[in-house]
Parts: sequence; C-alpha cells; structure tokens
Amino acid sequence: MFQLKNPQTIARTSLHHELVNRMQTLIINAELEPGAKVPEKLLCDQFGVSRTPLREALKVLASEGLVRLEPNRGAWVTRVTIEEVEEVFPVLGALEALSGELACKNITDAEIDAIRDLHARMLKSYEDSDLDEYFSINQKIHRAILVAAGNGTLTSSCEALSLRMQRARYLANMTQGRWYDAVQEHEQILAFLIARDGPNLALTLMGHMNSKKLSIVKWLKLEGDTKYGEASDVIV
Repeated sequence: MFQLKNPQTIARTSLHHELVNRMQTLIINAELEPGAKVPEKLLCDQFGVSRTPLREALKVLASEGLVRLEPNRGAWVTRVTIEEVEEVFPVLGALEALSGELACKNITDAEIDAIRDLHARMLKSYEDSDLDEYFSINQKIHRAILVAAGNGTLTSSCEALSLRMQRARYLANMTQGRWYDAVQEHEQILAFLIARDGPNLALTLMGHMNSKKLSIVKWLKLEGDTKYGEASDVIV
C-alpha cells in the first residue's frame, strides 16, 4: 500500500499559501506601493523564508495581475489603470448579479441569518469609522452570497476579478460620501436577499458595482492630477 513518506509536504504547501496570502494583503493595503519593486531580500528576512518559496508566491501573484515579473530585474507591483477598471467592473457586475439571482434560489435560512449578522457587524464598523474592519466584513458578505449561489465556476471567476480590483475598491471607499452610499446599497442588498427577490437583488448588485466603478475612476483621476501624473497611468 502506498504511504506518504514526507510529512513536510503539507508544511511546504501551507507555507506557499501563507506567503501568497500575506503578499496579497501587503499589495491590497498598499504597504507594497504600486509601481515599486518588490523587496525580496527584506521580505525573506521578515517572513523567515528563503527566496525559493517567495519567488513561487510571486509567480502566483503575477498570474493574478498583482505583480509583474521582469527577467533579471525582479518583481514589480502592478499599477491599476482607469482602462482596466472600465474593462473589469462591467464583467464583475454581471457576475455579482448572477450570484444574487442564484443565491435567492438556493440560500438557506441559516445562510441568511449569517449574512444578517455580518451586515450588523459591518454597520458597527461604519459607525466606528473602522475602514479596515468594514472592508473585511464587506468582502465576507459578497463571498457569502457567492457561496450561497452554489456555482463553483461563478465563484472562482468572480473572486479572480474581485482580487484585481480590491486595491482600488478599498481606497475609493475612503471618501465619506461614497462610504455612506455603499452602506445604503448594502441595506438594499440584504433586504432583497431576505425577500429572496432575485431580479431586484441582481439589479442592486450590478448597480453597486457600477457605483464603485464610477467612484474609483473619479478617485484615480484626482490622484492622477495631484500625485501620479497623467490619468491613464494613475495607480492605487
């Protein structure tokens, strides 16, 4: 009978995923600034790893569009452009809309209760002006709706695009006006989900994504004027 002989296999796999997750967080939170070179040696020292697993993680991030690998030059954090936002968000909105329709058909009472609890926590983070916590819970709500839809292909496609836009969505929500509007939109999302009203939830989710797109484009243009130069090259 075949037996696994190397108990370190799982440990290495866990290390790989942990490195990918940590690097994603650093990029999404802009701790690794857009357009900057990834400081591989510094990260290896801080994470306590060799360059081999870090570079494997960077390959994953490159496939996700978060970094750009250059032969003999290393890895660079990618820029998010207005053109990319205009291209990705309509697709993301359509996927979110489909997830809403399917979720209303398949969601259980227990799943609705869990999302209601997340919503209450999100409102508390808004009242406390805790953007980090708000954003974290917000992502969990959208993820829960995706899971409730019960379609793995839809989930993986939506999450891949969402990851590319998380940096921009996080920063654009910092404006008080947009933050307030986003909370109101989430109130509608919850209400239609509870009512299992698929068509209206789909329209609300699509509108929610479009509002985010508009606020992000506006933010990028402002940043391009004040910090980064031409709008077509702005980053978040």
